[in-house]
Amino acid sequence: MERSLSLELVRVTEAAALSSARWMGLGKKNEADEAATSAMRSEFENVPMDGEVVIGEGEMDEAPMLYIGEKLGRGGPPYVDVAVDPLEGTNIVANGTWNAIAVIAIADKGNLLHAPDMYMEKIAVGPKAVGKIDINAPVADNLKAVAAANGKDIEDLVVATLDRERHQKMIQEIREMGARIRLLPDGDVAGAINSAFPDTGVDILLGSGGAPEGVLAAVALKCLGGEIQGKLLPQNEEEIARCNQMGIHHPAEQTLFMNDLVKGDDAIFAATGVTDGELLRGVRFQGTRATTQSVVMRGKTGTVRFIDGNHRLEKKPRLSAK
Repeated sequence: MERSLSLELVRVTEAAALSSARWMGLGKKNEADEAATSAMRSEFENVPMDGEVVIGEGEMDEAPMLYIGEKLGRGGPPYVDVAVDPLEGTNIVANGTWNAIAVIAIADKGNLLHAPDMYMEKIAVGPKAVGKIDINAPVADNLKAVAAANGKDIEDLVVATLDRERHQKMIQEIREMGARIRLLPDGDVAGAINSAFPDTGVDILLGSGGAPEGVLAAVALKCLGGEIQGKLLPQNEEEIARCNQMGIHHPAEQTLFMNDLVKGDDAIFAATGVTDGELLRGVRFQGTRATTQSVVMRGKTGTVRFIDGNHRLEKKPRLSAK
């Protein structure tokens, strides 16, 4: 893949962020998601690639745009798998809270897991704890291993997890060990990525969330030198059948490692903040201008870039109004 694709993808996430940020705090999550999806789809038309959506807004009969199997880009090489979450955190934007982002990940064709839309148990860490975690081990063992790898006491460890009823037993166990918890209302892609940036204060992500989001996080962590492990958690016969189609016949027994989620040594991840978060600042509007902050990273080189954008909205009218 050409390095110039990195900046092209940032333009796409910026467009999605600018469009959806207009809905911040208005209590309208569907409208915010539709705005992000439409802007992202339109901007993809200018990207020099031949891409196919493998993780998107849903199946073709469920999503009018960015559906699984949709072709993206101007055509011609490179030929890539595309994973998108035009607005990770629709409820976050509706409520005006933290860590909503617009996200894209790409890899060479055939290299991204076509993860079905179901739950996945996850554990994610930054570079210092790579090789020290085991999703099949008790929570206590993983916390001790990550604390030791990061040179911290258990009491200084911060665990990110989605604020869900299903996590209550795990949360209690973590607290009994003395570790601290950062509860996420939504958005475990951001939570997983934050584990690889010391300045965010997050050391490890634990718990279950969406499987597609697990693949997006895996691309970012591959670029950052971190690690994620996952296990699919089908909830019904239809989801079990999807696992079987993927060749995963006993999902509760099969651990998905980094190279199962994203193969090869090259991939690109881009994200733009929609609302403020630990890693990225959200969109700021002021009159005819807006500012954005994005991060883009590439697995082949390990380069991570933060990009501040200053946008003249009168030149981008389709992004400047609801």
